Amino acid sequence: MQNKSVEILLVEDNPNDVELTLHALKKHNIANKIEVVRDGEEALVFLFGEDTQQELPRLILLDLKLPKIDGLQVLKRVKESPKTKKIPVVMLTSSREDKDVVESYEYGVNSYITKPVDFEQFNEAIEQIGYYWLLLNEIPGT
Repeated sequence: MQNKSVEILLVEDNPNDVELTLHALKKHNIANKIEVVRDGEEALVFLFGEDTQQELPRLILLDLKLPKIDGLQVLKRVKESPKTKKIPVVMLTSSREDKDVVESYEYGVNSYITKPVDFEQFNEAIEQIGYYWLLLNEIPGT
């Protein structure tokens, strides 16, 4: 496997969840470069904006309930675009509603994970996400 810098786009509006996620990723040496955006609109600008020098992330961690543009709409746009459709998207959310899970998969999410309330469980979940999606998973054309 080619040695590449690991890039994650974290789309999360809750500052506490951002801090916990970044801490967990860094603790396990999972990511060298993490970009954080706070709402769906920022995520779409990051992915589809005019900055043609911007590298696409290898993984998107996406919250469902976001300001401006919700996570489902971001997911739909990511999976519809030939530019981004191969990027794995993990919905990392507190929603346990069946409707949200079903819609996420209908729009092409790669994984749906409910955020654990307990810090140690959350830390473990982030570690497993990072190892699987960034180290074990093979993405076509990479």
